[in-house]
Amino acid sequence: MKFAVIVFPGSNCDVDMYHAVKDELGAEVEYVWHDRKSLDKFDGILLPGGFSYGDYLRSGAIARFSNVMKEVVKAAEAGKPVLGVCNGFQILLEAGLLPGAMKRNESLKFICRSVELQVENNKTMFSSAYESNEVITIPIAHGEGNYYCDEETLAKLKANNQIVFTYSGSNPNGSLADIAGIINEKGNVLGMMPHPERAVDELLGGADGLKLFQSIVKQWREAHVVNA
Repeated sequence: MKFAVIVFPGSNCDVDMYHAVKDELGAEVEYVWHDRKSLDKFDGILLPGGFSYGDYLRSGAIARFSNVMKEVVKAAEAGKPVLGVCNGFQILLEAGLLPGAMKRNESLKFICRSVELQVENNKTMFSSAYESNEVITIPIAHGEGNYYCDEETLAKLKANNQIVFTYSGSNPNGSLADIAGIINEKGNVLGMMPHPERAVDELLGGADGLKLFQSIVKQWREAHVVNA
């Protein structure tokens, strides 16, 4: 399986993502600049955190119009796994690949620390290596992670089991329904504010995030064995 790590001007978690995939997961990975016009050779797409285009206008609002995003949409429509972390989640929201929007943290302060998450849905291609309701520890680092959507959208997220991760114990940013990560209805696009790529080795303080990447590879291999 080969991953693309999309790099926008202002991305600052691309190296973390690359390291997680190459050195900890042991999979193929390549940096892809934001003006790339084809992602056909990649099996999975990763949108890292950072401050794409300086977070001008809104976080992710400019990156959403990059050339490569047309290819990200194309990959998502083809059923390829697409993961957006932090700013990557914000970009997926701006691009309409996931429902809802991000607001400033309730405290109006940038938050950088580890938090506990609960695995609400372990039946996805991103979470199958976790136990149902498992509590994991993953770092956050954001100023605009306060997820919001209208009541109708929230009801649909719950009904379709699209809420994959919630904050456990305490909500660091005021996110609606303690939401930390959601998937699309098709189940192949995940956006989450916490950084699993920063929790892939005990030397980093914990390895709870590694299972997310292992889940993607496991699902991909099973699908290709079946289709072989």
